[in-house]
Amino acid sequence: MEESLDNSNQKPQTLPNATAVLVLGIISIVTCAAWGIPGLVCGIISMVLHKKDKVLYESNNAMYEISFKTSRAGYICGLIGLILSAVYLLIIVFYLIFIGTMFASFATHR
Repeated sequence: MEESLDNSNQKPQTLPNATAVLVLGIISIVTCAAWGIPGLVCGIISMVLHKKDKVLYESNNAMYEISFKTSRAGYICGLIGLILSAVYLLIIVFYLIFIGTMFASFATHR
């Protein structure tokens, strides 16, 4: 008996990190207003896990088609959360710098 290399008879499987990527991406968006740090961390982790899933997906497209869509959605959520968290963190940093200079200015003029 000769085994064929055709993957059309294989059952679809899920990528190992697809659900984790989606959950971390959503958490990244939700926690972007918590000083920006948790959103940055979750966004970066979701992007790294998606990259690993993408390598596995490219090795066998047909078998991982459905779960790759989940992983891609998590990647997009993670990217959005990462951008929002970075912007929020920058706003906080600039605000703290502004407040620090205001206090320093008031202290020197007294």
